[in-house]
Amino acid sequence: MYQLLRGMRVVECASFIAAPSCALHLHQLGAEVIRIDPLGGGPDYRRWPVSDQGDSFYWEGLNKGKRSIAIDLSRPQGRELAAEIITAPGQDGGIFVTNFPRDGFLAHDRLRARRDDLITVRVAGWSDGESAVDYTINAAIGVPFMTGAAENGDKPVNHVLPAWDLLTGAHAAFATLAAERYRRDTGNGQEVLVPLSDIAIATLGNLGQIAEVLTGGDRPRMGNALFGAFGRDFVTADGQRVMIVAITARQWTGLVEVLQIDGRIAQLEQALNVSFARDEGLRFRHREALFTIVEQAIAAHSLTSLKAGFAAKGVCWAPYRTLAAALKEEPRFSAEQPLFGTIEHPSGHTYPAAGAAATFTGAERQQPVRAPHLGEHTDQVLADVLRLSDAQIGALHEAGVVAGAAA
Repeated sequence: MYQLLRGMRVVECASFIAAPSCALHLHQLGAEVIRIDPLGGGPDYRRWPVSDQGDSFYWEGLNKGKRSIAIDLSRPQGRELAAEIITAPGQDGGIFVTNFPRDGFLAHDRLRARRDDLITVRVAGWSDGESAVDYTINAAIGVPFMTGAAENGDKPVNHVLPAWDLLTGAHAAFATLAAERYRRDTGNGQEVLVPLSDIAIATLGNLGQIAEVLTGGDRPRMGNALFGAFGRDFVTADGQRVMIVAITARQWTGLVEVLQIDGRIAQLEQALNVSFARDEGLRFRHREALFTIVEQAIAAHSLTSLKAGFAAKGVCWAPYRTLAAALKEEPRFSAEQPLFGTIEHPSGHTYPAAGAAATFTGAERQQPVRAPHLGEHTDQVLADVLRLSDAQIGALHEAGVVAGAAA
């Protein structure tokens, strides 16, 4: 993590991926993030993957470095306390990240009555407030009908990467910073709504797919082939499967040179009256003929014999690995890389934790900090943010409104 946002105080009341990842990004750039957790944890507190003891690796990954205050949000006194923390004074405070519904006790207008310059960044499923997650948004916009092989016919294939959750979290993080800068310039807070549905459809539009569909129809399934350029999986002589992509002219000419297929490619170009080096679209249009040539050439070489040539000629490729194999075999994913810090987590397991994905060359990268135990910072937050006395904090514990970390 870095200290670029030191002093900024963000209060998070959220579950699942998008909103917690938004606050995680802000923390990893230096913001203080206070999680308001329900007693016993929110709906993602035990979400898989979990340890043998049932502790969520998912939860402790998304909440690294945050502070946790556990409050009984089912009681009016608990809700009042949460509102006070969210709207506590301080020019670097008053920033709230949530995926709670727009109405209810965390509605922006209700909170703004306590602090007029409040910034609320609210992650949603659909823009009208209807519930949605990555899988249902994908289903609604057609991604499962672009995923998989043609043999799947009219059966949808779900994509395993929660792309819209991740993009929404990142978008919400920089939307938070934009709103904070606007507040510095004008003194005005605001509510920022970031729905998964809008991120998803806007992204497809930005990639040209709305225009593609409206002018030519839905994109067919490509299996493992890359759309719009040359790319597919191939198997080497020793049975290793690799993904090879040639988008740029350099990538294509390098691949042709390493595989020594320039003669066969020239013959095909002459027969078709095209130049594959000049136009990636032509490589896609004639992909089946090119796949046959490259497939035969790859099958004649071991992976070891290809590696050096690929590196020397700038070929874009990667071996297929499981995640376990990648962590073991790929030096760039090593725990020794600056991105990672090996720490003991609340689950009791010690493993590498990622810090900020961006590297700021003018700032010192610091060690990642583990996720909190539920309610670990309850007393600290009440004292630091709300300036409550020991007696007042004790009374809240005695009444069961708040809880500390379990012993």
